[in-house]
Amino acid sequence: MNKKTAPILLIFVFFSQLLTFGQSTDSIAVVSKEWKIKSIKKGITWKQGHFDKLFESPQEINLVEIDLKKYRKKIRLAADPKELKKTSQFATEANALIAINGGFFDMKNGGSWDYVKVDNKVIDTTKKRTDRANAILLINKRAINIQPDSSIDYKQSQVPHILLSGPLLIHEGKDATLANNPFNNNRHPRSAVAITADQKLIFFVVDGRNSLAAGMNLSELTKTLRWLGAKNVMNVDGGGSSTLYVQGATENSIVNHPSDNKQFDHEGQRSVANIIYLKK
Repeated sequence: MNKKTAPILLIFVFFSQLLTFGQSTDSIAVVSKEWKIKSIKKGITWKQGHFDKLFESPQEINLVEIDLKKYRKKIRLAADPKELKKTSQFATEANALIAINGGFFDMKNGGSWDYVKVDNKVIDTTKKRTDRANAILLINKRAINIQPDSSIDYKQSQVPHILLSGPLLIHEGKDATLANNPFNNNRHPRSAVAITADQKLIFFVVDGRNSLAAGMNLSELTKTLRWLGAKNVMNVDGGGSSTLYVQGATENSIVNHPSDNKQFDHEGQRSVANIIYLKK
């Protein structure tokens, strides 16, 4: 090592250690968080937590854990090929106990951008394929799976409920490779669906676009869900669409703070094309 390269190496080591320390601090904050916890029903838990400084920013997280050993047969999709509806409206019509907004959609004309099948009926086919739609949610009475879309010919599958969305964040415990682009790199409100090693389904929403909640980029979202024990994770539509519904938990049953009205309250729902839900 010569005298010119030594300072550069020391600087590199310093910043590497600083980054590692920051990640360690964040992981400890998530794992040791004293969540506000409410048992909705045996095997169904709603958790809410505010972080003053997670990833060097304020964060507001709501999630619901559902024991798939008890409720696997009650997980469903709901979708409309034309009419956009608020998550709460979809949930009410479907007699849902818990619901989260689903995949990306056409805000002008309605309908999903990507493939959706509900109760063995294809509701939407992929209108314009994007790199972000690389994850598939497969729902049947025997199993709930999140996997790469390339792993199955989903158009020929007999699985009754299928949602194409993404990007895929974690598969079988390994972080997926994320493209370097503004959608992935910038902070926004985010929604995600995850499955843990002990067969819990997580509906996860982090708020954003507010001084009280910065939102996350997809790398931060991946880390957070990994720290929460997720083995398989897919991102779904976020931004103003991010909505988590827990029946009766608030006046309108929305527990996060949807951002479309630019207020930090429960009233800013955006109308969407589909949801993922737990039937009562």
